[in-house]
Amino acid sequence: MNKITGIELDNPTILAAGIMGTTGASLVRVAKEGAGAVVTKSIGPEPKEGHKNPSMIDLGYGFLNAMGLPNPSYPDFKDELAIAKNESNVPVIASIFGGTEDEFVDVAIGLMDSEPDAFELNVSCPHAKGYGASVGSNPDAVESITVAVKDAVDAPVWVKLTPNVTDIVIIGEAAQRGGADAVVGINTVKGMAIDINSGYPILGNRFGGLSGHAVKPVALKCVYDLYASLDIPIIGVGGVYTWQDAIEMMMAGASAVQVGSAVYEGLEVFSSISSGIKSFINENDYKYVGDIVGIAHERI
Repeated sequence: MNKITGIELDNPTILAAGIMGTTGASLVRVAKEGAGAVVTKSIGPEPKEGHKNPSMIDLGYGFLNAMGLPNPSYPDFKDELAIAKNESNVPVIASIFGGTEDEFVDVAIGLMDSEPDAFELNVSCPHAKGYGASVGSNPDAVESITVAVKDAVDAPVWVKLTPNVTDIVIIGEAAQRGGADAVVGINTVKGMAIDINSGYPILGNRFGGLSGHAVKPVALKCVYDLYASLDIPIIGVGGVYTWQDAIEMMMAGASAVQVGSAVYEGLEVFSSISSGIKSFINENDYKYVGDIVGIAHERI
């Protein structure tokens, strides 16, 4: 049993935001496949249709997506969140976004009736104008938004960080000053693809965020740097497909891992990763998962 920000997890795998988190039923399905916790699709203050297609492409070594934060807005998502809470039997974290402190607070308060176990502040989406990384690259904004949400809700607050900055630690420290209970690192890395036959960018939004295998080294370095500077837990995300990936992320400093792109290969990924972690712990005479968190910092 893992415990992060007061939340008990049966295992340290968590469904990442934006993947199968648009309905209560899909979140319940992921939970039943072995996820230790689930994160919803990012929910905002107003309905958004998202960017025009194509909005996602498979590059072979990862995915490039520019969804544009499509969502029904918080009034219409409350019932879906309640279904996930009532039927999943695992912690449910509500991912929320906004362009201002007030918008973040409005969404958080609007979802409180459904009793999410925590809120994850999306200040890191790289392809939604006025939201996400547009806000999350400013440490003052990250701090003030975190303070505002912490003051407004009675639940742990996680802050999801963007790697598309000069120094992610500065943003992580801002979240910590604002009272964040944990940080999540990382969101996708800015990227694009071009059709060489036409010369046109392939994505409807022209550029998007890269996820999957290709970003794991970037995510590992970010987690490693954050662990060295922060006093709050880090949830690692980016390129986690196997239990070996998860162990590597935890040795860098992650207390748990989120799984996103790997879900496209099958929902059994959660049970596969969690059972692999358990075997590794037992075979190497560690007492519990926490024993391996951050040990790469000791190997100097």
